[in-house]
Amino acid sequence: MLEIERIFTCRRCGFCCHGETTVSLDENDQRQMVQCLNLHREQVKSKYWRVTGTTVQMQTVDGHCIFYDQGCLVHAGRPWRCRQWPLHPSILDDELNFHIIAESCPGIRAEIGYEEFCRILRRIMTDMEKISC
Repeated sequence: MLEIERIFTCRRCGFCCHGETTVSLDENDQRQMVQCLNLHREQVKSKYWRVTGTTVQMQTVDGHCIFYDQGCLVHAGRPWRCRQWPLHPSILDDELNFHIIAESCPGIRAEIGYEEFCRILRRIMTDMEKISC
């Protein structure tokens, strides 16, 4: 079993894709998404991204990420923040964050308890520059 699987296994429920907010895309995210969609950058930008100044984010539609349709349409090219979720560092700062995230994400293995979860997450974060679930 992979270390991440000891604390999380994505169920692809899509709950994390819902809401009126979305994630910002760094240059690598943008490049991966363009490649995944096999479109020109300008096409992806105009159809899927919200650009405000130098900030690039995915658009939201009907209360969810534009790429969500009973699953992620760009799963292979999803941004690193999407790959990281729900193993967000804020879990380590506040046990309440752990419980809130675990309540909304069926993939979190909350049954192992907060202390064990944090011990494993800290080890993963030490070993990986960017967590990818």
